[in-house]
Amino acid sequence: MNVFRTLSFAALFASAAFASGAFAQQMQGHKMHGAMAGSGMGVVNPGGMEAVKVGDIELSNGFTKAMLPQQPVGGGFVTINNTGSADDTLIGAASPSAGRVELHEMVMMNDVMKMRQLEGGIPVPAGQTVELKPGGLHLMFMDVKTPFVEGEKVSVTLTFEKAGTVDLVLPIGPAKGMGK
Repeated sequence: MNVFRTLSFAALFASAAFASGAFAQQMQGHKMHGAMAGSGMGVVNPGGMEAVKVGDIELSNGFTKAMLPQQPVGGGFVTINNTGSADDTLIGAASPSAGRVELHEMVMMNDVMKMRQLEGGIPVPAGQTVELKPGGLHLMFMDVKTPFVEGEKVSVTLTFEKAGTVDLVLPIGPAKGMGK
């Protein structure tokens, strides 16, 4: 009986070790998303981003957050208003502060918050407003060169399918906020 218990425990331990290793490998490209996601909720917009217009696209309320120690990624948020009669799509972003900037979405799947990259971009329907905000659609600054520090600013260029490119300067707010 002891041999059976020992073997059962060893099999359970090996399964857990394998699963955690596979999980860690899967999360390699998304390090710190969990920490970023939790700290992003309820972030206070620090204000200070000037509203910008390119074509029929108006951008306002943009900001990012200070990064926690050892955090290799940062989130960016902005309100996009399409005042035109044609749909547009945010198809890309770039920043000198990061190796790359991806378009991401956080969604609930089976009672678990998951983050995923949006390969096809973020649609901005005609006459509608799309918010990139904590807990939803957002910019993901990957391979950040220098951690974002509260009170400083981050430059980012957004590329829209129809409106073209637009440069933004996002103020950096606190890593954690106490409400919106």
